[in-house]
Formats: sequence, structure tokens, C-alpha cells
Amino acid sequence: MKKINLAEKFSNFEEQWTPKIIAESNGQLVKLAKGSGELIWHAHKNEDELFLVVKGKLTIKLRQENSELEAIELNPGELFVVPKGVEHCPIAEDDTHFLMIEPASTEHTGEHKTDVTVAQENQAWI
Repeated sequence: MKKINLAEKFSNFEEQWTPKIIAESNGQLVKLAKGSGELIWHAHKNEDELFLVVKGKLTIKLRQENSELEAIELNPGELFVVPKGVEHCPIAEDDTHFLMIEPASTEHTGEHKTDVTVAQENQAWI
């Protein structure tokens, strides 16, 4: 058992939208990521996804079943849980740092596979 220093962990990588695993608890993975710009629209059919902003600003666009769009803006120290099945698209100001907590089964971009998708087996522990 070791304590984890988030600033130190964030300094260990530069990749954008590439989750890095830092801990596991009760089947949930704790991941760090950096973002700039927009990821892609996607949903996680069976898993909720928690976002906590550490640095910068993260906007999470949500698309409801009735096609209504909503945007949740998160500043440092704020978090939001995207419920399972809700289509969302994260957008980050330059050099935004955030933490995610999600079940180990969560696919990076849900069922949508693109050149930015990081497969579960390629998500590195740091």
C-alpha cells in the first residue's frame, strides 16, 4: 500500500485522451488523463463514468434520448457522473487534467472505435 501523488503521476505522461491507471478499488479503476480539444461522442452501455477535474476546464456534452443536448462545465475540484447509457462527448481546454473512476470493464470510447480509442489491454498502469 502506497499513497499516490496526483501531480507526480500527471508529470509522468504527455499523451492526450489516453487514460492511465493509477489504482483499483472494488472492481473500479482510478484513471488519470489529460485532454485538449474534443474526444468523440460515445456511451458506456453498462457503466457509469465519474470525471473529476484537477486542472483546467472540462465540458461534457450530453445527448439525451429525446435528442436534447446539455453541457456540463467542470472546473478544478468539480466532478460529474455520466450515467450508463448516456451518450457524451468530453471537450477540454488546453492541458486539462482529470481523474476518472469507472468499472474495469469500461471501454475507452464505448462501442465506437476510432484512431483515438485506447483498448483496455493497452491502458497502462503508471
